[in-house]
Amino acid sequence: MSKAAGFFEPGGPEVLRLIDVAEPQAGPGQVRIQVKAAGVQPFDIAVVEGVIHRGTDPAVPQIPGNEFAGVVDQVGAGVVGFVPGDEVLGFGTLNSYAEHLVVGPDQITAKPASMSWEVAGGFSAAAQTADIGLKEVEVGAGDTVLIHGAAGAVGGIAVQLCRLWGATVIGAARETQHDYLRSLGAIPIAYGDGFVDRVRALAPQGVDVCLDGVGGAALDAALELVKDRSRILTLVDHARASELGIRTTPFTRSAARLAVLADLYAQGALTMHVLATFPLARAADAHRAYRAGNIRGKIIITID
Repeated sequence: MSKAAGFFEPGGPEVLRLIDVAEPQAGPGQVRIQVKAAGVQPFDIAVVEGVIHRGTDPAVPQIPGNEFAGVVDQVGAGVVGFVPGDEVLGFGTLNSYAEHLVVGPDQITAKPASMSWEVAGGFSAAAQTADIGLKEVEVGAGDTVLIHGAAGAVGGIAVQLCRLWGATVIGAARETQHDYLRSLGAIPIAYGDGFVDRVRALAPQGVDVCLDGVGGAALDAALELVKDRSRILTLVDHARASELGIRTTPFTRSAARLAVLADLYAQGALTMHVLATFPLARAADAHRAYRAGNIRGKIIITID
């Protein structure tokens, strides 16, 4: 048997508990990972709450978690490029809150030696979402980019990628996060009365692009500030995207993309802040911490 953090009926964090599950085995074309760390994502929260339905049998536990890092310990027939003992990070849809996870080799890439397990466990979703979103709205040199939720995991990586690509970044977040945003290369700005006017004062030539990680009133502000709506992308307000003519993030995660981003981390061009770690048995507390908000970087579940 293997340990996992799972649930049988959807609900709040309290439904997540440590359970015993059958130890998965790598089949042909698969690898098994002994998981060391897994990131906590909004998707995971939605799965636990039942907003996103994954599985219909109440007798079968659901195991959240869509990003992970660990050590390859089984390699199925036909797999090339990975052997037992390889340290990797990767992505999926479910099942990362567990001691063992079976995935395809197209879902993993080598973990840089300089990347801690905690960072590696939460790197894939944040880095790939930021990269995909920014490339979808064609951020390039000379652009002025407004990032809503800039201190979060996706926002923090997005700030750094924009700066690497030669763009100016206005990072919107609570004032307690402003020193952190400055350290990443963003011009920080707080929400509140007069937000649009204050952004215009910082960017008298206009805002070219917005990556929205907040939605609601923050997205409304972007609509006032960015002339070309095809260069506004929301990570959260999907229901409004079509009617507003703005973009959402396509599902184009890949091991190749992740490898490039991991290499940028290895070069020192990207960093990722880990706010807190929780052991697997305290996955519910990790979800409570995430739901409390005001997150800088990532919350990580660790597996010994």
